[in-house]
Amino acid sequence: MRVKVNRILLILLSALLLSGSFSCRKDFSTLASSGNLSFSRDTVFLDTLLTDISSSTYALKVYNKSDKDLHIPTIRLGRSNSFYRLNVDGLPGKSFENVPLRARDSLYIFIEATIDYTDVSNPLYKDSIVFDSGLDMQDVKLITLVKDAHFLYPRRNYKGLIDSIYTTDIRGDSLPKRTLIGDELHFKNDKAYVIYGYCAVPENKTLIIDAGTEVYFHKASALVVEKNASIHIEGSNDQKVRFEGDRLEFELGEFSGQWDGIWLRAGSKDNRIENTLIKNATIGIRCDSIADPETPTLVLKNTQIYNSSEEGLLAVGSYLTAENTLIGNSRKASVALTQGGRYAFNHCTLANHWSGGIRRDAALQISNQTIEWDNEAMPIEKTHPLYQASFTNCIIDGNKSNELFLEKNDAETFEFKFENCLLKYEETSPSELYNFENPTRYSALILNGDPYFKNPSQNRFSIGEKSEAINKGSLENALKSPLDILGVDRTSAPDLGACQHIFFEPEEEEEQ
Repeated sequence: MRVKVNRILLILLSALLLSGSFSCRKDFSTLASSGNLSFSRDTVFLDTLLTDISSSTYALKVYNKSDKDLHIPTIRLGRSNSFYRLNVDGLPGKSFENVPLRARDSLYIFIEATIDYTDVSNPLYKDSIVFDSGLDMQDVKLITLVKDAHFLYPRRNYKGLIDSIYTTDIRGDSLPKRTLIGDELHFKNDKAYVIYGYCAVPENKTLIIDAGTEVYFHKASALVVEKNASIHIEGSNDQKVRFEGDRLEFELGEFSGQWDGIWLRAGSKDNRIENTLIKNATIGIRCDSIADPETPTLVLKNTQIYNSSEEGLLAVGSYLTAENTLIGNSRKASVALTQGGRYAFNHCTLANHWSGGIRRDAALQISNQTIEWDNEAMPIEKTHPLYQASFTNCIIDGNKSNELFLEKNDAETFEFKFENCLLKYEETSPSELYNFENPTRYSALILNGDPYFKNPSQNRFSIGEKSEAINKGSLENALKSPLDILGVDRTSAPDLGACQHIFFEPEEEEEQ
């Protein structure tokens, strides 16, 4: 009886397999495509690639809009030794044959590239995906701009690390660092720089970065300036220095947290950053401690910091001055001045319209205290004197109700003043710190005025002709920074913030 049941099961299984084979026979009766394919686009731009760094994956969709099942005789790359790579419906390669495509259906082709700049004769590298041949041939263009670069990363030999010194990253983890030496301490604009890991300016040395230089950082990488070391970033109005992540694809252009940031360690000195764009970092700039009470640890001029996944500028008990500086959207504060210090901001725009999730902090945070933890995990409150925090001819704005947070411990000095500033603070507070009628703290304040930014969610912080910041600046302070961040003279009628106002076109007004 058992044998009979097994025979019946075997017959049923064979019937199912045979039925399945007949159902697949339609694949073998397809027609060859004859130049009648459609595509989601006729050109795939793989954006800009740095030499030897793999691109993101790009998609092309191929359509069969006819009512006949087809097969595509060949799909291949146009160049015989192409730097592009394909994946057709899950299969990797550079050439494919007899690819089925059913009626009214589509298939995906995914494209990647890794290109060595030295292996191409033209930095604008081109190829195509070719479908069929002869009179039936169709193609889709592939275009990539390749940039040459210097690469800096911790080096290794057979014994381990040549740069054997370890450092602590912004997360508190230990990792090897690359220490710059010799000619590496001068970044020139002959080609881009790509940094992997933590790269350090050593004690008693200065890193000079020329105007027009582009510096790209791999994930979890940073530029560190050690004790008694300095950095001089010497951008110009028409040749700005750029710092950003090394993924240059369009869709990642405004993606925060791609690299760790610029870290001016405790005891670093005479740091100057001018005409520089810093974007998509975790912390744009972190500046620690005062090396010289008579000289700023950091001088910022004509600098823009955008899209930080934590703070745009984090100063920890430091001494810095900033003019014509624009610090935009961050997940936390645009500017956090912590553990006291000395600070002076003139004609700066601190504006946080973060839209990448819930924002945790005000655009501007100022504190003279910190919490540390003892060996038994008990909190210890420590205070630090805030000698000065002055804001003149500035805009402090954002998409929260209150864009100023002040945290004072009475045990230490807490000196601050806002003069000729547009400040957003919509709620009321019983704290004397927010008594906006107190002339020793607030003078010529425009409370909750509309700066009328061009498009703040996209870090476009030019102000338009309807801005309440127009002609509200102090001339005395404007003369300290006579040109705005774009080089426009402001001495006749100074506006607040880093930018003199412009007239928006009608479509720009709708956008705003």
